[in-house]
Order: sequence, then C-alpha cells, then structure tokens
Amino acid sequence: MPRPSRHAPDTTSRAAHWSDRAACRAEEDRSIFFPEDFPRAEVPLVATQARAVCQRCPVIEACLEEALARPEWSGVWGGLDKDQRKALRRREQKRRRRDARKQGGADVAEAAAGTS
Repeated sequence: MPRPSRHAPDTTSRAAHWSDRAACRAEEDRSIFFPEDFPRAEVPLVATQARAVCQRCPVIEACLEEALARPEWSGVWGGLDKDQRKALRRREQKRRRRDARKQGGADVAEAAAGTS
C-alpha cells in the first residue's frame, strides 16, 4: 500500500470532542472569554458576559476539567475566570494535603495497633 504524502490534506475524520458542542463556539466575539485583554474598567463586565455564555453551555464541566488539567492561566474556562480557577486549585491542593495527612495518621495508628 502506498504511503500517503505528508503534504496531502488531512481527509480523515476525527472523533468528536467535547469542545465541538461548546456554547462559546457560537459566539461571534470570542474575545470576551479573555477579559484581561480589555481595558481594566471593562474586565468585570466582559467576564460576566463570558460566564453567562458558560452557564448555558452543555459541556461546562468538561471545559473546567480540561482548564484545570492543562492548566489554563488566562481567560474564562468552564464558567470561572483565572482568579477563580487559581482559588479552586489552592483549595484542591489543601484538601489533598489534608487527606494525605489523615491517611498518614491512619497508617501510623494501624501500624501501632498491629505491633501491639
């Protein structure tokens, strides 16, 4: 079978991605999802407009999940702006540390109980 040229157009279809159903795709002005690019006085209003689009989005959870996993450091993703995502990351890190300490304490207690 001949090998396709690396210069040939990509004609293979790709699997559907969650972002194909995102509400922001239908927005004429996608710049509202990056409010920090606007003058400082307009940032809160623009961010509110972007979050309103996110609230009606069928894939808001997947969007936020991907923004946290990447991480995205700017823009509105999954209905949260960069500061809100930063706070969410901090809370999640604190929860993980607290859970790890609890788990570590439980392991020590189990080990002590097993050696008695």
